[in-house]
Amino acid sequence: MIIRKGTPGDLTEMRTLFTDTVTTVCQNDYTSDQINAWKSGAENEERWLRVIDSQLVIVAKINGQMAGFCNLDQGNYIDLLFVHKDFQHQGIARKMYTFIEQEAIIRREKILTADVSKTARPFFEKMGFNVIKEQTVHVKGFDLTNYKMEKELN
Repeated sequence: MIIRKGTPGDLTEMRTLFTDTVTTVCQNDYTSDQINAWKSGAENEERWLRVIDSQLVIVAKINGQMAGFCNLDQGNYIDLLFVHKDFQHQGIARKMYTFIEQEAIIRREKILTADVSKTARPFFEKMGFNVIKEQTVHVKGFDLTNYKMEKELN
């Protein structure tokens, strides 16, 4: 596996990975209407261009295929962390997360934060994050539950 900085050329593959992952991996935690509302975020090309331009984005590649991506916004906020539906439970999220955490430590951040889906919550808890509060996010007329989580860095 290769982890490298994301580029604008990765955006199409990132958006496809995002929609495929939300559709398949999150289906036990959210209704189909909630999933459709959530994955519609891939249509906002301007937002994705902002992400790649202004945040630290990393991609994980296995044999040339994108296996996952993660980003760090404002030095201490994990905005997106997704692993391809065909590469789940292979340690990819952990490796990307570790890379991002080390970058935050290098930047002398004291805390990492994230707004985390029901599906991702167990992973973030394994990485040492604590739930600060449960939240309801309104997306295209549907309510989705997620969690404000944070981790203190040493």
